[in-house]
Amino acid sequence: MIDPYRDHLRARREQDPGVGATALLAEIRAIGYNGSHNLLVRYLNQGRHLDDHPHLSPRRAARLLLTRPENLTERQHERLEGLAAACPQMTTLTGVARSFAALLAPHEENPARLVEWITAAREADLPHVHSFARGINQDIDAVTAAITLNHHNGRTEGVNNKTKLLKRQMYGRAGHALLRHRILLG
Repeated sequence: MIDPYRDHLRARREQDPGVGATALLAEIRAIGYNGSHNLLVRYLNQGRHLDDHPHLSPRRAARLLLTRPENLTERQHERLEGLAAACPQMTTLTGVARSFAALLAPHEENPARLVEWITAAREADLPHVHSFARGINQDIDAVTAAITLNHHNGRTEGVNNKTKLLKRQMYGRAGHALLRHRILLG
């Protein structure tokens, strides 16, 4: 109901940010609005007069940055370009993140590519990426094994996690015998 008057409301609020809802109501009634004052106030409180597009949340920005370019829609490409224009470091961050994501699939050439990635990450002007690269470099043997081998200890860690969960649930109840029984039955 207010949408036909959106441009007028936006222009007036840009001209005079302190203009009240009553004055705006009188102006749009003069050009044909027949709705209530309450509807206008709700519209203004929702912030639609300032911006018709939802703001990009950090979670959605991260998703745009980490999604493969071929899987993005045209609108998502536009948002990503807008994000890169607003913050040029995002372009660098996107490249660094995507090149690291490519390392996560086990491959024989990954150790050499990991060294190249660490070098590129250190050259980038991104302090958090420097910290991440430094952490990887400190544990380079484990990271190299993780990105080259198809084997992992996920099942073992899952069993440990489940055992600890059962132990916490049963804290102080019925002793070791019942805990052992629940682990064996679970």
